[in-house]
Amino acid sequence: MQGKIVIEEHFAIPETNGVKNRVASPYWDGLNAKLLDFENMRLDEMDKGGIELAIVSLNAPAVQGVDSPKEAVDVARRANDALAEQVRRRPERFQGFAALPLQDPDAAAREFQRCVRDLGFKGALVNGYSNGPDGKTGLYYDAPMYRPFWAEVEKLGVPFYLHPRDPPPSDRYAGIPWLVGSAWSFAEETSLHALRLLSGGLFDEHPKLQLILGHLGERIPYDIWRLEHRLKYRPDCPAKKPLSQYLRENVWLTTSGHFRTQTLINAMLEVGADRILFSVDYPYEDTQPGTTWFDHAEISETDRLKIGRTNAMKLFNLG
Repeated sequence: MQGKIVIEEHFAIPETNGVKNRVASPYWDGLNAKLLDFENMRLDEMDKGGIELAIVSLNAPAVQGVDSPKEAVDVARRANDALAEQVRRRPERFQGFAALPLQDPDAAAREFQRCVRDLGFKGALVNGYSNGPDGKTGLYYDAPMYRPFWAEVEKLGVPFYLHPRDPPPSDRYAGIPWLVGSAWSFAEETSLHALRLLSGGLFDEHPKLQLILGHLGERIPYDIWRLEHRLKYRPDCPAKKPLSQYLRENVWLTTSGHFRTQTLINAMLEVGADRILFSVDYPYEDTQPGTTWFDHAEISETDRLKIGRTNAMKLFNLG
């Protein structure tokens, strides 16, 4: 399929670059160079994969991994300005997601306003919880201090992408380091964060908010029945609607880094093809396996066009 649009594709600035090898492996070779590149390897892979447009976002954890709120504000602004320059040079190939310093909710709201109104960004991508000032505490966005921020997101009318990062430091994965990161702990951490938002009443207070989850929903769609079933016995849960209703009305899923047809079809059955968006997760995933899989996945051509292109055009007002 030609003309695909992808929305979980990452870049870095020198201050946030420096991918650290979890274990010696050829996989990690070249990732740092790919994150800094726009004009060469990135565009070449997009062209070979039939990708017309990428909405690009800062790598993880980047801003969220900074302890100092003041420094987080500075890094976010510099990253957003650097991305805006790339978008300005090639707007037909690149658009941007804002990086936000959510260590300071008021500053994050102001930076989001600037990115949408002045830089023309299409939303925000935030790499999970933000570091607290002690570097050990995680700040989660269901906390009351973030309610004014979410009100501003709703006013701006653009989506918020909740992207993974590792769970806060603990001994939970002691002795099993191979499960840290994208193999397992990313989804565990991100799904719990997303469920805090979905079940905590946020979308009742701000019903127009739109949340994006990668990796075909961070496993939430495949356990949604049991979640709802058990929450029926928990009158202390603040959510006023079944979680599946928020999933269908307030959440979008992307295929980033999850190229399996059975899982895609399950997601389509849970939320509908109108709420799924194709993505690769470049450069952490190679473009060709993702695009080849998607172009040949056993779904209808109508759904392929929606997921691969037209859903993103509508959500991001691409015209």
